[in-house]
Amino acid sequence: MKTSRFTDSQIIAVLKEAEGGTPVPELCRTHGISNATFSKWRSKFGGMDVSLMTRMKELEDENRRLKKLYGDAQLSADLLRESLAKQW
Repeated sequence: MKTSRFTDSQIIAVLKEAEGGTPVPELCRTHGISNATFSKWRSKFGGMDVSLMTRMKELEDENRRLKKLYGDAQLSADLLRESLAKQW
């Protein structure tokens, strides 16, 4: 996945500017982002502060790691089942 050019605190700052009344097209132009990017940020991070955003990213990373571990465990279990089936 492509990493963002913007840090969590920068994204929150842009969203706070929009909440403060700055027009969205002007914000997008000054920060060099598209309206679609801004809308995606707003839907994903709207109402959060930096600490909540950091915690969410940590949980996403942990979830990704656990899914990988589960997949590896399932793969090894399937391999064992297949080898046992071949023996009998």
